Amino acid sequence: MLMKLLNRLEETLIASLMAVATLVIFAAVLHRYLSGVPYIQDYVIHWNLAWAQELCIYLFVWMAKFGAAYGVRTGIHVGVDVVINRLRPEIRGRFVIFGLLAGALFTGVVGTLGANFVYHMSETEQVSADLEWPMWIIYLAIPLGSYLMCFRFLQVAWTFIRTGELPHHDHAQVDGIDPVEAANEGGPA
Repeated sequence: MLMKLLNRLEETLIASLMAVATLVIFAAVLHRYLSGVPYIQDYVIHWNLAWAQELCIYLFVWMAKFGAAYGVRTGIHVGVDVVINRLRPEIRGRFVIFGLLAGALFTGVVGTLGANFVYHMSETEQVSADLEWPMWIIYLAIPLGSYLMCFRFLQVAWTFIRTGELPHHDHAQVDGIDPVEAANEGGPA
């Protein structure tokens, strides 16, 4: 139950960050072009959207940090396993475990260093340029995303040790759509 809640929270956060960034970019582009249209420009030229670019950068950083953890959990994270897949199964398993534990160690170290950085940043009054948000809140993406990714590496390693299976993403499958039902409903005639 707790894992389903964490999974849903992770997916909702990533989708929400993506949606907000898309809307902000759309509004900024629309504002830019409407500012050059006669009669309309008198109304929109006074709107200040200078903060939009900064906000989108921060949204994409947060999205990337949590998206990387999602990628580890679902098996869509980029990995080069051509050589690993050619090894004998008993040796391959050791290399997979080593790789997963190395990923967990790396992201755990990055998370710890990030948490230390955020702690020291919180003792300053530094704010972002346009939004004037406290910078420690913006940098909080580093420890939170890294610790989540570390947890996901350990989760995948534990599952691999127990079952010998790694998460695998089928690029042809769309979540929420049953492939058998989809084939029966609207397939080519």
